[in-house]
Amino acid sequence: MNDRPRKITLDQWDDRHAELRAAGLNEPSYGGPLGRHAAQGDVRLRKLSFDNSPAALRLWNFLLSEEDRLRDCKARGKKLVGAMKDLGTVPVMVYSLPNLAAFYPDGAWWLPCMKENRTDLLKIADSLGIDDSFCPVRAMLGAFVNQKHFPLPGLLTCSVGATCDDFSAIAQRVESLGFPILWWEIPHRRRPDGDEPVVELPGGFTAPETQVAFVRAELERIRRALADYAGEPLTDELLSAGIERANQVRSILGKLRELAYCANPCPMPALEMLIAEMLAIHFCSDHNETVAVLAELRDEVVRRVRAGIGVLADDAVRVFWVNPVADLRVMNLLEDAGGRVCGTEYLFCHALDPIPADLPPMEALARMALADPMVGSPRDRTGRIVADIRRFGAEALVVSRIPGASHCAWEAAAIGEAVRAQLDIPMIDIEVPSLADAMRPTLRTRLEALLETARTRRR
Repeated sequence: MNDRPRKITLDQWDDRHAELRAAGLNEPSYGGPLGRHAAQGDVRLRKLSFDNSPAALRLWNFLLSEEDRLRDCKARGKKLVGAMKDLGTVPVMVYSLPNLAAFYPDGAWWLPCMKENRTDLLKIADSLGIDDSFCPVRAMLGAFVNQKHFPLPGLLTCSVGATCDDFSAIAQRVESLGFPILWWEIPHRRRPDGDEPVVELPGGFTAPETQVAFVRAELERIRRALADYAGEPLTDELLSAGIERANQVRSILGKLRELAYCANPCPMPALEMLIAEMLAIHFCSDHNETVAVLAELRDEVVRRVRAGIGVLADDAVRVFWVNPVADLRVMNLLEDAGGRVCGTEYLFCHALDPIPADLPPMEALARMALADPMVGSPRDRTGRIVADIRRFGAEALVVSRIPGASHCAWEAAAIGEAVRAQLDIPMIDIEVPSLADAMRPTLRTRLEALLETARTRRR
């Protein structure tokens, strides 16, 4: 049933699911109506609007069934690795070993949104000295304590150094409660001095050869720990195969992003694209299914582009969005105001770039880790943002600040100033809490003003 694309509510999706099933929809094992997830506690779904394609249904069901998938992995004898903060590096190593599975405990930062604070996660964090002056990822601390949202992994890793100070503090609090962490360091990426040997990184950044060597040595420690945990060597051959599988995901996402952000009318809403990009970080605990989910979404977008149809008005203002939102509803809000997402930088663009396949695997992974936009200067990060704004033809810029996050304190001003110096487009920064309902009128007014300014410049 290839109906005309549109956005629908959760109730409408359940009706549509029944129609699709009657028409012969073939679903994976985790399929079913989206409404069941709201009934099980993800009540924020009732306030979201969704793309109406079977591909989007599969995407959402895949995302929302990860807890069940992790518990099933553990029941089947797979060993779980909690990979914290590196956003895309350690999971590639983990999935190179057949009896390991990785996930991000960090993902608990969306639980206050999805559960609409109907959990005690933030109260637990408060009681342990991690209050609302910290980033919403503090919900992770509560999740480790109450053990209701993911099975405890047998191995925890966490990158530290040039990373978010809030996250480092929260992770240290997790360890203090009796959850041992294997720390590995990522240095602040700097520009080479004088005649210092230079290494090209994925995404266009550079770093001194000494820094790459240091990160490679750190990742070798992770490699040994994973091999010991799995009970088998993590060979270069296995790592190369793991990199190839990761690049398969990144290749599909690259095509999907190019079409979704460049085609007119917009063929896929911002919320589904945000979820799709997030899958690149750790494959939502199932690499093969991630490939299938993203390929189906890509094929749906290709179909829509070829047919010249989309989900938003042809004149929707093209917006580049920086930083993921703590409240997913804000992505709907932008489109309700007349905009569309046309390019993103969600703090993990290094997980979208192809990993070099012509290098020794540990060298390639070290270079990818150092390409993380958060471990370099705002100047480097802004350079990539500006290049992507030009690439996708964005007309406006939104920087969404995350409450309490140490890296958000001044970055909006720095990014805005640098973008304005190079591009003549309007920009706003907005702070998005885990539940932004009270701020919804103000946020909508600010977004509408930004979009109207961009429209005025078209004339």
